[in-house]
Amino acid sequence: MNLPKAAALALLFALQFAVPCAQAETLQDPTRPPALAIAVNNAPAAASAGPRLQSILVAREPGGRHLAVIDGETVRLGEQFRGARLVRIGDNEVELVRGTERQVLRLYEETAGVTPAHATAPKQARR
Repeated sequence: MNLPKAAALALLFALQFAVPCAQAETLQDPTRPPALAIAVNNAPAAASAGPRLQSILVAREPGGRHLAVIDGETVRLGEQFRGARLVRIGDNEVELVRGTERQVLRLYEETAGVTPAHATAPKQARR
């Protein structure tokens, strides 16, 4: 008769520690990209969208490395990418030039009604 009581006590003991774990809050991942980046990356790409800027790497020291990752290909400032030259690398965008045609690629495309977190808010008028 002691064996069933011991098994019941062991089960109650195990359940006591299992329930708080199931009810624990989930923590946010600090490395998760902003919601806007997730929405843009999960959006279906248009057939004529052209190349996609995936990453920008800029060295902090003057004269340091400046490069972009476009469609999985690493391109340094001044190098060619599919017949166009990478002429400018900004914080959130790069510029490609092919002849007289200029194309700006952005990391995060702005969508209607959504303002990127880094954009400055307009000053409110005092009453």
